Amino acid sequence: MTIRVLLADDQALIRASLRIILEDQPDISVVAEAADGAAAVEAARRLRPDVCLVDIRMPRLDGIAVTRALAGPGAAEPPRVVVLTSFDLDEYVYGALRSGAVGFLLKDAGPALLVESVRAASAGDALISPSVTMRLLRRFAAAGAPPEPKPARPLSERETEVVRAIARGRTNQEIAAELFISLSTVKSHLSGIQAKLGLRNRTEVAVWAWEHRLMDPAP
Repeated sequence: MTIRVLLADDQALIRASLRIILEDQPDISVVAEAADGAAAVEAARRLRPDVCLVDIRMPRLDGIAVTRALAGPGAAEPPRVVVLTSFDLDEYVYGALRSGAVGFLLKDAGPALLVESVRAASAGDALISPSVTMRLLRRFAAAGAPPEPKPARPLSERETEVVRAIARGRTNQEIAAELFISLSTVKSHLSGIQAKLGLRNRTEVAVWAWEHRLMDPAP
């Protein structure tokens, strides 16, 4: 199955570079480009791509607003949104994750990680740049935002282990190997966790884990 991708970045050179990298893959097709946020929202709603790669800073609508419009609460059949940024400690990235992005990637991450992030997003197994996962989430967990009330249905011990693994950036396959359970069991746990916490994707689960101090002091 071909993964249909929309590219949104205000720099034509960046868009051209991303297109070349992605379309060199047999299973990925770039179906549209947008030079500003408003055009990205219009194109995504019209063409319904599988994955949207969205720059955090764009004219008219920034990446947060685009993400919220396409994948925020109440969005019907939202595409998978991956935020692109040049800044590994950019406060806007946290806002984008809260708005429904499934992950984020640094623009200098390299071609292999870019392709992997698109495939992961399409499969529902979001990827966050390894170089920033812990540092960014720790930063905002330490910022002092008071955690929301605990879920009405507490997480089981196994679900808590899965949440911690997700917060460390592990994929479903890696979680299955670490916990000696099947891939289908991991997916079942993830569905149950999202239902209990009222969250939409695994990235929100990771943010929740850090905000609620579920992580070890030095994971």
